[in-house]
Amino acid sequence: MSSSSSSTKFCFFACLLLFTFSHNLVAGQSDKVKLNLYYESLCPSCQNFIVHHLGKIFNTDLHTITDLKLIPFGNAHVSDDLTVTCQHGEEECKLNALEACAIRTWPNQRLHYKFIRCVETNTNAWESCVKKYGGEKAINDCYNGDLSKELILGYANQTLSLKPEHKYVPWMTLNGEPLYENIGDFVDLVCKAYKGKAALPQLCYSSVLSQRTMLKLAFSYVDEAIIH
Repeated sequence: MSSSSSSTKFCFFACLLLFTFSHNLVAGQSDKVKLNLYYESLCPSCQNFIVHHLGKIFNTDLHTITDLKLIPFGNAHVSDDLTVTCQHGEEECKLNALEACAIRTWPNQRLHYKFIRCVETNTNAWESCVKKYGGEKAINDCYNGDLSKELILGYANQTLSLKPEHKYVPWMTLNGEPLYENIGDFVDLVCKAYKGKAALPQLCYSSVLSQRTMLKLAFSYVDEAIIH
């Protein structure tokens, strides 16, 4: 067999191996439980959930089976001329847009979650969060340009097209199905919903799941008065 023929076969098998490996990575991603959180900034219950509870995904190995998507729009409204009015006023609209820009700037779920958690921990000090994570130019360019509005309108479309419609925030769906008041059980529900081939995270076997108390949230409802 010529060296040229051997080299060709080697390249073929190497490419086949790479394709198979890449396919497995994609398949693994598709096996993850899809967890979407629809929320708005300045909503006390959303802040509580994001700051004190949602971090379980990244503070443990739960992230290995969870595909988390954050959708910052909540109970806002979009007028016919595409003007967005937020439930907690202009400050909420600004922070929703900044967080949308952060998601765009840092596609990695862990990174943009950390930024959003920082903002929602103290919304008056959001500028320090921008400086802390080193995304000043990208986020400022996004927020001050047309991109932030495009992102928010995209999140508006995702939120307003929910079936069934969301009734309040925080609103969470698991593989497209709303959790309603069971949002506090999201860890347990993710563990039960996972059907992939990878081993379940250790958190799924934790005694904490059976010992925890139900998370109580005072939801912000869609039909509550809008603050102008």
